[in-house]
Amino acid sequence: MKANHTKITIMLFLAIAILVSGCGSNGSQSKIKAAEKGRNGKYQDVTVRLGVQGSGGLFGKAREEKWFEEEIGKLGVQVEWAEFQSGPPMTEAMASNRLDFAGLGNMPIIAAQAADIQFKVISQSLHGQKNVAIIVPPDSTAQTLSDLKGKKVAVTKGSNAFNFLYRGLVDQGVQVSDIEIIQLQPDEAQPAFDSGSIDAWAIWDPYITLNTLPGKGKVLVDGEQLGVLSPSFQIVRKEFAEQYPDLVTLYLKVLNRTLAWEKDNEAEALKRYADERGIPQEVIQATFNRSRSINIPVSDEIIAEQQKTADFQFEQKTIRKKIKVQEVFDNQYIEAASK
Repeated sequence: MKANHTKITIMLFLAIAILVSGCGSNGSQSKIKAAEKGRNGKYQDVTVRLGVQGSGGLFGKAREEKWFEEEIGKLGVQVEWAEFQSGPPMTEAMASNRLDFAGLGNMPIIAAQAADIQFKVISQSLHGQKNVAIIVPPDSTAQTLSDLKGKKVAVTKGSNAFNFLYRGLVDQGVQVSDIEIIQLQPDEAQPAFDSGSIDAWAIWDPYITLNTLPGKGKVLVDGEQLGVLSPSFQIVRKEFAEQYPDLVTLYLKVLNRTLAWEKDNEAEALKRYADERGIPQEVIQATFNRSRSINIPVSDEIIAEQQKTADFQFEQKTIRKKIKVQEVFDNQYIEAASK
């Protein structure tokens, strides 16, 4: 009888110990299960590769705080960052499965689709009304694009400014051959503009603001005035999106968090961005006023504008085939992220 009583006491003690241990380590068990899901489930050996153009800026804050690593890491997924100087190398990296996410302007996206690179446009990141313009020296007498006939105009080939300039000329009834177009990268065009070697410059921000704010130049025409938009977008590698749709939504959610930080801490953001670029805060504030980052579904109107750009570029023979841009747009991820 005493032996049975002792046996029962021991069994009861062990049961209580197991129960207490299970309750006390519930958080740890959850973490272990999450990690096991990452190692052994659908996220096994998954690394998300995020592309950015240069360092700093909006994504610089997120990288410093490790917001993407924090949220995506909860699923046992690794995050890697890759820096690029422009859009085309990003789409090339995506084509070779070396990049999963990127933010690009309208022209690189059209060129990538025409080259059969497999991707999806998952949100719009710039409205595109004032972020591209044609600027002229402050003493220029030019009032319209027609006044640029016989003038030297600098532009970066393949950029959104390239599309803006060519579409603008055609829309205004100006022959491209009537203007001497000089293809220059921004770091080449800036000294040429300063010295008066060129008469006008088709360019994007912050170069617009860097020249107009101190009075070194003035805007001849921008996208809003000309009716030619230059929106930017977030894209994802198509195969990645099909395999891990929840990771695409999560990426956009963290991007929303980053944009919320910028909005709620504008003074800090202005100082941070200005220090990174070595320029006055007033310049950054002016770029904010001209065009601020967004993360929204792509409207039918923007898709229609993108189709106009694609059709125009095909006519100009800058892309090799006609494309239907609607095929690459997919709002399901940003709609889920915005709920």
